[in-house]
Amino acid sequence: MPELPEVETVRRGLQPVMEGARFLKVIAHRGDLRWPLGQDFAARLEGKTVEGLGRRAKYLLADLSSGEVLLMHLGMSGSFRVARRGRKATPGRYYHERAKNAAHDHVVFHMSSGARISFNDPRRFGMMKLVPRTELDREPLLRALGPEPLGNEFDADMLARSCANKKTSLKAALLDQRIVAGLGNIYVCEALYRAHLSPRRLAATLATKKAEPTDHAKRLVNAIHAVLNQAIKAGGSSLRDHRQTSGELGYFQHSFQVYDREGEKCQTAGCSGIVRRFTQNGRSTFWCPKCQK
Repeated sequence: MPELPEVETVRRGLQPVMEGARFLKVIAHRGDLRWPLGQDFAARLEGKTVEGLGRRAKYLLADLSSGEVLLMHLGMSGSFRVARRGRKATPGRYYHERAKNAAHDHVVFHMSSGARISFNDPRRFGMMKLVPRTELDREPLLRALGPEPLGNEFDADMLARSCANKKTSLKAALLDQRIVAGLGNIYVCEALYRAHLSPRRLAATLATKKAEPTDHAKRLVNAIHAVLNQAIKAGGSSLRDHRQTSGELGYFQHSFQVYDREGEKCQTAGCSGIVRRFTQNGRSTFWCPKCQK
């Protein structure tokens, strides 16, 4: 499933053709994705202007002139593709042709910017939902989310307070969207490796008895910031389904230091360890047992 860097990459790709543009025509080829699109979905969008395009965790939020917000999630296989009149796409270095099965182009936006935006989702785990702006804070999909890991609120003090006295593993805590929003399996593995912290370590060890941050918490926050910023700059990670809006692949997977590198030599200078994999909370965890303590 796309994680924060992939969704942020998509947001940045859509922003130039959506912000300030009107929906001229909206075509919904079916009435549902993961859930029903809602009554009069296309009619409620047509003629409305996108005043801003934001992101909350793994959700995209288009703020509309109608006072509603279009909430969107890519699911497992969803992707947006932008086509513009009179412009020929120039494939980038890691471009791979996306499947062109029009049967999976479930929702199509024709924008006043001249862009045709298609949402393609073979597995239909993605979603779109119109929510009144005044009710956004009470929206069930958003209200329990923790702070953004790249926001000002997320720091070592906050992480320590959230993890104090927790008996769960450090990896499980970081995957808990109530503690920090948007992190997934790939970037948690990478951040823990860079911070030299074991995924099996107790989350409570990030805090002192007074719930103040330990050195572990400070290292981990710095590692999370670094790996997310690097991944966003690289366009995210393309393992199966993720594409940028141009159709180009993200290429952060070429910078993985531990994820999906089972059996390879640890990349930490001076470490003779070998990357191992084990199953943790139903997910594959990659780590170096020698330098991650």
